[in-house]
Amino acid sequence: MERMIGYIDGFNLYFGMKAKGWTRYYWLNPQKLCQNLLKKNQTLVSTKYFTARVTSPPDKHRRQSTYLEALRTLSDFHIFFGKYQLNRWQCTACNAEFNIPNEKMTDVNLAVEILTDAFQDKFDVALIVSADSDLVPPIKKTKELFPSKRIIVAFPPKRHSAALASVADASFTIGRRKLATSLFPLRIEKPDGYVIECPEKWRT
Repeated sequence: MERMIGYIDGFNLYFGMKAKGWTRYYWLNPQKLCQNLLKKNQTLVSTKYFTARVTSPPDKHRRQSTYLEALRTLSDFHIFFGKYQLNRWQCTACNAEFNIPNEKMTDVNLAVEILTDAFQDKFDVALIVSADSDLVPPIKKTKELFPSKRIIVAFPPKRHSAALASVADASFTIGRRKLATSLFPLRIEKPDGYVIECPEKWRT
């Protein structure tokens, strides 16, 4: 059996679903998604999820905290945090100022994990869920150092990178059906009896 590790760019996936208006899929189980993308001769040995904590507005912070709690119920699932910051931007036409969200370090953390796992021979196939072209260099280096290892890129909805597709062994776009069959149950009961519930806003 081929060993596969899934590497999930959380915000890239989130904003892809948001662009499609697929709010109901925000309650996604990334591990189950990777399992649903396996070939018959593959086994999922680990899933790595890369994100950053949202601190404002408060309602988004609460929803993300609930989601992170759901993710922590998964076994062989690892969360890596970057930084999420708001940058001030001024419109040159009207002088109005806006806060533009900007996520930092996901691509670096993801690159480090892929190369480390390749060196430690932890996978035969790496499944990368992202369309961030900043991942081209680490993919090329992994392929250069370990030509027998395969890199598959799964683009989130409404996301694509020709540069990523050109360096991967294969690429495709994640469809609605795969997302729909990869959700957490609306209620997750932990061993201590505590129940985690899908945020109401994500149920429609």
